[in-house]
Amino acid sequence: MFQYRTVLAQMRRGASEREIAPGHYMGRRKLAALRELADAHGWLDAQAPLPEEAQIAAALGTPKQAASTVSTLAPHRDRIAGWLDQGVSGTTILAALRRNHGYQGYSSVYRMIVSIRGERPPDATVPLSFAPGEAAQVDFGAGPMLMHPAGALRRTWAFVMTLCFSRHQYVEFVWDQTVATWLGCHRRGFEWFAAVPRRLIIAR
Repeated sequence: MFQYRTVLAQMRRGASEREIAPGHYMGRRKLAALRELADAHGWLDAQAPLPEEAQIAAALGTPKQAASTVSTLAPHRDRIAGWLDQGVSGTTILAALRRNHGYQGYSSVYRMIVSIRGERPPDATVPLSFAPGEAAQVDFGAGPMLMHPAGALRRTWAFVMTLCFSRHQYVEFVWDQTVATWLGCHRRGFEWFAAVPRRLIIAR
């Protein structure tokens, strides 16, 4: 039943049968049948909790003893979830399980990670929309090493001004990030665009 919950978690995140099939949980025909069953039972609602293994087994008509089949990683689920929250990679998690618990199977670790991530709500994103001339983003970034007038190679800084609507850019390489350089780059950027946006946003 563990693989069924893993597949359901992926379906709830919008994955298609074609996208799930490479994980070798089950064939596409079986995936399509599971999606139909899940839709009928309301299991694809990302706001509702995932069904328990017993519920899935009952809906599939699976013998009762099969419903008790759980991942051998189940006792470590909370620990793995904590590692994922800290940004630990799957290979590092497997190494820790091998070292501390003698665990060997990477495929089960992978399925557990997919299951944990599938149960979490997707990150919300808000698309930004700007009118022409409304705003520009400005930032400094590391530039290439160039020959300084003093005769030595020095690191440069790239000042970038990007118009939010058209995404057109003005880029200038400078030797420092002083206030005077910062203001001068802005002035030259406005001259390049022959206009001044209504507001400036410092990129993060």
